Amino acid sequence: MRICDSRILLARWLKFNAVGLMGVGVQLAMLVVLASGLRIDYLPATALAVETAILHNFLWHERYTWADRTQIAAGGWLRRLVCFHAANGAISLGGNLLLMPVFVHGLRFPVLIANLASIAVCSLANFAASNELVFG
Repeated sequence: MRICDSRILLARWLKFNAVGLMGVGVQLAMLVVLASGLRIDYLPATALAVETAILHNFLWHERYTWADRTQIAAGGWLRRLVCFHAANGAISLGGNLLLMPVFVHGLRFPVLIANLASIAVCSLANFAASNELVFG
C-alpha cells in the first residue's frame, strides 16, 4: 500500500469512527429509552437500538465518510443501503446479540457497559465490510 493510500485509509477510518461515535450515542440513547423507559427486555431492546444506529450511520457514511465514492458507485444508494444493512447489520446485530449475554450474564457488566464493549468489538469488522463491500 502506498503512503497516499495509507493516508486516505486513515482519514476514512477517522471519519468512520466519528460517525460511529455519533451512532453509539444514538444506540445507547435508544437502548435507555427502550430498556429503562419502556421496560423492554435488554435483548430485543438491543436489537432495535442497533437497527436505529445502523440506519443513522448509513446516512452519515453515505454523505460524509464515503461521499467521494457515492457519486461513482454503481447501483445507487438503495443498493448501498441493502449492502450496508446486510454487512454491518449482520456484524452489528449478530455481534451485539451474541456478545451481550456474555458481557451481561457471564461477566456481570451493566447493560450500557456491555453494549459499549460489544460495539467496540464489532467496529473494525464493520469498517472493513463498509470500505470493501459497500462503498468499494
